[in-house]
Amino acid sequence: MALERFFRLRLLPIVAGLIATCWIGAGEASAQSRNGWSVCNETSRIVEMATGKPDDRSVYVEGWTRIRPGECRVVMEAPLLSGQHHYLYGRTSRAHRGGMKSWSGEFPFCVDSQGQFSLESVPNCTAMGLETRKFQPVLIESRTRWTTTLKETQKWSRQTAQSAGIQRLLGDAGIELGNIDGYIGRRTRRAIREFLISQQLPEDSTDDELIDYLEQVAIDRSRNIGLSLCNRTDDRIWTAIGRRRGEGWESRGWWRLEAGSCERVVDQELIASPHFVYAEMDSEAGQKVLTPAESELFCMSPTQFAILGKDKCEENLYLEAPFRQTEVPVDGRLVVEFFDRDFDFPTDDGL
Repeated sequence: MALERFFRLRLLPIVAGLIATCWIGAGEASAQSRNGWSVCNETSRIVEMATGKPDDRSVYVEGWTRIRPGECRVVMEAPLLSGQHHYLYGRTSRAHRGGMKSWSGEFPFCVDSQGQFSLESVPNCTAMGLETRKFQPVLIESRTRWTTTLKETQKWSRQTAQSAGIQRLLGDAGIELGNIDGYIGRRTRRAIREFLISQQLPEDSTDDELIDYLEQVAIDRSRNIGLSLCNRTDDRIWTAIGRRRGEGWESRGWWRLEAGSCERVVDQELIASPHFVYAEMDSEAGQKVLTPAESELFCMSPTQFAILGKDKCEENLYLEAPFRQTEVPVDGRLVVEFFDRDFDFPTDDGL
């Protein structure tokens, strides 16, 4: 189950069109002002990039380079290794609602998800408090300049990507919820001006400065709302959640939690009612499941799922499993931690 689930999860961000890639040849890349490998962000999200450069029989991995919407940044200085594969992994800023999205590939390398890092040939990620991420290979065909462009399904130019990024961040920060169309109208300009005044920021701030201000406000806001799941074990955990949605119920999964990591799986204010969680652990002794304790039955699937309702699971060709009840969220926020003592081997009925 875990292998199938991982395969689907790894591909979904690309299929959904969050970040597609377009390799631009060296001739077009010469328009960049600096030598090296540049990444141009033509999406409406702030992205953070990590890179890998081959060195004899190892790969030198470092991160993170933050790139605003509509911005190009050098992620690796020249000289590059022409004719060889370099490696790239991207993630979106924690400021954006909907959870972190990533751009990944087939090649696993260690990263420090909490801050800047430079690593070479780390034999065991977990033993060093690091996490594994899978990088995309990129064939570099120039020693001096190469460009990779990140795109969304919506085809933005660099200018409209910047405007769309501002619109998205205004929503993430709870200031203005509107269409993300790459056009800043009169109403949005008024909201921006009121935001700058309320934060005692210069009214003549540049668009780049505005993006930075909005990102910080959105990150601060996200810490105080939503549902976060934390893995306090030494093994990888796959998680799913169940909760009330309006007059009905919803179950959703999967989120992969590496050892020691946390993931904010709901980034909106929670209702003051118990939520429910399910988890499976990939341990060396075999797969373990979260012991149910006080629980409710929800529908689920071996692959990524979002299911409305929790009745007639088998009739609708879903699996059924007990999801553990959580505490009631306080002020719209809840953190659930998973420990080794919470897991056991499945019983004969598969639960």
